[in-house]
Amino acid sequence: MSDIPPDDDAAVMAQVAAGRHEGFSAIVRRHQQPLLNFFLRSGVSSDAEDLVQQTFLRLYRYRNRYRPRAKFTTFLYLLARQVLIDEIRRRERRKRLHDKIVEQTGIEWSATRREPPDGLSDGLQLALQQLTPAWREVVILGAMQGLEYEEIARMLKIPAGTVKSRMFYGLRALRQALAAGDKDHEI
Repeated sequence: MSDIPPDDDAAVMAQVAAGRHEGFSAIVRRHQQPLLNFFLRSGVSSDAEDLVQQTFLRLYRYRNRYRPRAKFTTFLYLLARQVLIDEIRRRERRKRLHDKIVEQTGIEWSATRREPPDGLSDGLQLALQQLTPAWREVVILGAMQGLEYEEIARMLKIPAGTVKSRMFYGLRALRQALAAGDKDHEI
């Protein structure tokens, strides 16, 4: 790597694509703050550092696709822009699903968390555990993870219609368990 100037991103990327990964950390150090600024200025404040990391992961994943036809930063910011678009889409999906779940169940939880929320009431956690595994899986993937029915169907290798019916019955059972308030009641 010593024969390549550390600030020649195109040359470093060629080396990384060829299997010499030592220079990748220099690219990360050099572009980390500008990428963070890009995401912050784009209105993503709470997850900006995660999006920077996702951008660098994509850069590494697509290291063999980079061709120095244009400036390296053009390629990098194209990747960052796609990461941002994906994040906006994820947030919109989570919001739609969150609103649907709140409308159907009256249960409010964070639609922006990636993991099942730790702050769920004990009653809600217990009600979720009482669902059949198939219903619980779909409710968690759809309502708490923000995945769309088609994504869940592909993931579980079942038809989208099955996902919809499991969501319907799972939410109905969840609503009934919460309304009953009977923690020992099996669904």
